[in-house]
Amino acid sequence: MEEKGFRYSILASGSSGNSFYLESPQKKILVDAGLSGKKITQLLAEIDRKPEDLDAIFITHEHSDHIHGVGVLARKYHLDIYANQKTWQIMDENNMLGKLDVAQKHVFEQGQVITFGDLDIESFGVSHDAVAPQFYRFMRDNKSFVMLTDTGYVSDRMADLLTNADAYLIESNHDVEILRAGSYPWRTKQRILSDKGHLSNEDGADSILRTMGQQTKKIYLGHLSKENNIKELAHMTMKTALMQADVAVGQDVKIYDTSPDSASPLTRI
Repeated sequence: MEEKGFRYSILASGSSGNSFYLESPQKKILVDAGLSGKKITQLLAEIDRKPEDLDAIFITHEHSDHIHGVGVLARKYHLDIYANQKTWQIMDENNMLGKLDVAQKHVFEQGQVITFGDLDIESFGVSHDAVAPQFYRFMRDNKSFVMLTDTGYVSDRMADLLTNADAYLIESNHDVEILRAGSYPWRTKQRILSDKGHLSNEDGADSILRTMGQQTKKIYLGHLSKENNIKELAHMTMKTALMQADVAVGQDVKIYDTSPDSASPLTRI
């Protein structure tokens, strides 16, 4: 009997590199590969998977912490690569992925839903200082996982679109006070705090409260800054916000931390 839903692992999440793995009975994919090909291979091995079994990589945007290893993996394992047209254009113009066969390049525009094997994948735009950043909702058997990092804010329209997923990877990039007091140049601080920057711990918690629903069981805190956040603080901020909204944390919904350099357990939805 075929398994329901899908399985996933957050291979790495943080300012130093990001990659997400998802598999269904028919497909095995990555979203982003922002670390070296060697490190991605090591992370896949942590969940007993191999890069040669992958079918495709879906790209969110052109920043190096999301695409660093894409070209190497695509060439070595002949993988299909999906990104929107504007992202392809800037990656090609700046030779960010190196030489790829035309047949490996696929356009997946914002606001589309594609069927990829036995998965339905929805793309949606976010507000970030990249040319056309987008993230994804993965759906199968009435189960869904939403990835939402690298955005300066979550609009009401986006929150409505992404409602009631079974699990979320939500950005908890920084604590505002740590960032303000830290050593970053003021211009960099302004960028992070802007509408095209990153969600703070409080922003991430607010976004989850506006999107989660009865089906939501798992919340993963992602893209934490090493310099401007503390894992325990991000976790407590989310937990406090949920408890104040009368969400039974640990019973109805569980909060999980992610790591910049070790994979989360392979988990079924």
